[in-house]
Amino acid sequence: MSLWSQFLWVIFPYLALVTFVLGHVYRYVYDQYGWTPKSSQLLERRLLMWGVLLFHWGFLFVLGGHVMGLLVPIGVYRAIGVSDHNYHLLSLWVGAPVGIVAMAGILLLNIRRWFIPRIRNNTETMRFVTDGLLLVVVLLGLAATIGYRVYASQYELQGEFEYRDTVGAWFRNLFLFRPEAGLMVGVPLIFQLHAISAFVLFALWPFSSLVHVFSVPLGYLRRGHVQYRSSNPRATLARERANKSGKKPAGVEQSRRVE
Repeated sequence: MSLWSQFLWVIFPYLALVTFVLGHVYRYVYDQYGWTPKSSQLLERRLLMWGVLLFHWGFLFVLGGHVMGLLVPIGVYRAIGVSDHNYHLLSLWVGAPVGIVAMAGILLLNIRRWFIPRIRNNTETMRFVTDGLLLVVVLLGLAATIGYRVYASQYELQGEFEYRDTVGAWFRNLFLFRPEAGLMVGVPLIFQLHAISAFVLFALWPFSSLVHVFSVPLGYLRRGHVQYRSSNPRATLARERANKSGKKPAGVEQSRRVE
C-alpha cells in the first residue's frame, strides 16, 4: 500500500472529519451571530425560490440514498430478500431523478450568484467556493450513478460495480476506527473523485453558511405570542367587531372612494 493511498483514504478523511466537528464547535462558541446565512431575497427572488426548493428537496432524498448505500451493509438487503440487481435498478431509477433535481437547484443558485451583479457583489468568497463545490459533488455523484453505467455498457464490462462492498465498507470502517485504504484502491476513478470532493466539502462546511443545516428552531415551540398594538385602537376594535358580525366597518367604503 503506497503512502499516497494511505493519505487519500485514511489521513485526509480523518482530517476532514476532525475539522468538521471542531470547526462547528468553534463557530458555535465564537460566532453564533454569523451562524445563519445572509438573506438575499430582496435582491432577487425568482431564481432563489426555485433554486432553494429544488436543491433542498433533491438533496434530502440524495442524502437518504447515501445512507441506504453507504451505512447499511449489503448483507442486510440480501437478508430481507432484495437482490443486488434490484437494488442497483432502484438506485438508478430513483437516485438519478432526485440527483438531477438537486443538480438543477444548485446550478440555479450558482448562476444567480455569479451572473446577477447585485448578488455577486454581496457574496462572500467562501459562499462562492462552497456553492461551486456542492455543484461539483452533485455532478460527480450523477456521473458515478449514470455515467459509469453508460461506460460499463459501452465497453461491455461484466456486472454492476458493487460500491457497497468497497466504498460503503471503507466509509463505515472510518467511523469504526478500522480504516482500510485498500478497499478504495481499485475503485473506479469517478467514485474516488466523488468521495474526495465530499470530504473537502466536509472540511469547509463549518466555515461557511452551510452550518445553518444544524439550526433547529426549537425555541419557537416555547416562545410566547408576539402582540402587536395598533396606532388606532378604535379603528382596530371596529374592524374586529365587523369581522365577527360579517359587516364592513363604518368608513371603509368612504375611504375607498376617497382613494
